[in-house]
Amino acid sequence: QVQLVESGGGLAQAGGSLRLSCAASGSIFAINKMGWYRQAPGQRRDLVATITNDGFTNYADSVKGRFTISRDYAKNTLYLRMNSLKPEDTAVYYCNAEWRRGRADFPSWGQGTQVTVSS
Repeated sequence: QVQLVESGGGLAQAGGSLRLSCAASGSIFAINKMGWYRQAPGQRRDLVATITNDGFTNYADSVKGRFTISRDYAKNTLYLRMNSLKPEDTAVYYCNAEWRRGRADFPSWGQGTQVTVSS
């Protein structure tokens, strides 16, 4: 199993920046891909950005050029640097890891961290 704990959320003004962190523990070696998702009130949980073990990144169109996902393997930590924040970025942000056991892939989720952007 993989356990994830997010931190770094909070309140920011439009145009400001925040950095989210996600500490992973457990079967770290089994992780294939990690990512960030977000969910606004009354909305579905949407992909923000993902990063594979090869370093390939993928971003939602709405955050391209503003957000950067990165991973520190020595610290077993995933980051999301968020610049030029907009009020529409307000959501609960969740860390995700996809890990393999045998021939099956499993998801793990963190508890979420609130990001609020004021105009």
